[in-house]
Amino acid sequence: MSWSKLKQQLESFLCPALYGRVEYIASSYRYLPDKPGICYIAVDKKNMLNMSDRTTSIRWYQTELEIKNDSDIQIPINNEEIEAIRKDTKGVVPEDRLKVIARSRKISEYAKELLSAQSSLSKSNFIVVATKFLSTSIEESLESNDILLNILALVDRRVGKKRILNMSEKMKLKHPIVQYFYELRLSTL
Repeated sequence: MSWSKLKQQLESFLCPALYGRVEYIASSYRYLPDKPGICYIAVDKKNMLNMSDRTTSIRWYQTELEIKNDSDIQIPINNEEIEAIRKDTKGVVPEDRLKVIARSRKISEYAKELLSAQSSLSKSNFIVVATKFLSTSIEESLESNDILLNILALVDRRVGKKRILNMSEKMKLKHPIVQYFYELRLSTL
């Protein structure tokens, strides 16, 4: 599928409040057909997501330690996770320490998922992922670990107000760029 046709289809699915604010932009090199062009998503004429660019305003993590030390990341811990730690330690660890251990384990898992998603995003081809988005359901795109699929689904008009409001807890565990587009969509409600 040509870029202009793909762009037209993606823009036809944009939420009406975001039409004109969110743009899909691609450039390619006419005399270098083997060199991929640059694809990015702009919000209000500002480049918000360039898959290979680390200088955008969204924080890109380099290591697991950066994620663990980021005070902006709030990881919810539930009682089941604390009980699992208590069972693993055979009940000899104090109650307040159980919460710390559970949080640490969950942040480690989250960090690995986040870094994995970031690395797959930087290697992915925007056109391939966008074509996949057009052929899969919105539910699959929202539940996916692929950052780009999440973003395309969040700005989609088929995602209603009720669903947007109900996914606030899930968004806390997503990459900051996905959280940014979630907040953008939330602001249009």
